[in-house]
Amino acid sequence: MTTLTATRRTGWIPYAGLLVLFWGVWGAFSSQPTSRYGYPDGMVYLIWSITMIIPAVAALRGATVDRRPIAAFYGLLIGVTGAGGQLLLFKALTIGPAYIIFPIIALSPAITVVMALIALKERLTRLAVVGVVLALVAIVLFSVAPGDEDVSTGPYLLLAVLICVAWGVQAYYMRKAALAGVNDATTFGWMTISGIVLIPVALIMMGGFPTGFPWQAPALTAATQVLNAVGALFLVMAMSRGKASLVAPITNALAPVLTIALSLVVYQTIPSGFQTAGIVLALAGSTLMVYTTEKNAELMAS
Repeated sequence: MTTLTATRRTGWIPYAGLLVLFWGVWGAFSSQPTSRYGYPDGMVYLIWSITMIIPAVAALRGATVDRRPIAAFYGLLIGVTGAGGQLLLFKALTIGPAYIIFPIIALSPAITVVMALIALKERLTRLAVVGVVLALVAIVLFSVAPGDEDVSTGPYLLLAVLICVAWGVQAYYMRKAALAGVNDATTFGWMTISGIVLIPVALIMMGGFPTGFPWQAPALTAATQVLNAVGALFLVMAMSRGKASLVAPITNALAPVLTIALSLVVYQTIPSGFQTAGIVLALAGSTLMVYTTEKNAELMAS
């Protein structure tokens, strides 16, 4: 009984690790279709929504679909906030600078943590709280990029705030759906449906279906977005097994660490001072969070 309890307390860690792996690799290569071929961001969204079908089929195979209205409600809410955030991000990046937009979006785990602590009554040890704070600071540092461009405030700031809130709420409701007994396969199935339903919106934002791109552009996009889609499934699985106040910060902090490491090897890029500080804080914060979780599990098992 105690061993089972301990396993449940640490069961989220492998899925969080896989999430970091898939999203870290995806982050390192996700810009290639756009930078190499000028492929529109709207097409990247369209292909991403289609690639979501692959992990959805794998998750639903042999699983029992939860047909309760509450499962559909949570699933659609999670899917719309996630996919809607993606669409808003594409729009924001066309009218505002990334070095201002991404630090704002990077605070989304803070929304998740606050909602989980207040609404779900999750509790963290002091060391875990320190780890969460370090991870949140690291997330912002990863996104900080120096820029000399004189940019005035504009609607992109509002869009960035909306994306931050949407993705923070999405992660919270992933955990809430799990507490309501909704299985991973059902939640991810609804996420996939939501992403596909919003494809017409992406086409409208692009002004139609673009043509004239070489086949390598959609092929490379599909290859990278499969990693994104599979990572999203691991996020659902990690959230269903662990505290949202731990999973959200640790995954959002460690994925950029892997992305930067791969970029260093593949593109011969050197991390900035901010990114180096972010790497140190992310590793320190994640270590504290995982250590306290495993320590608590050992105490429960003893």
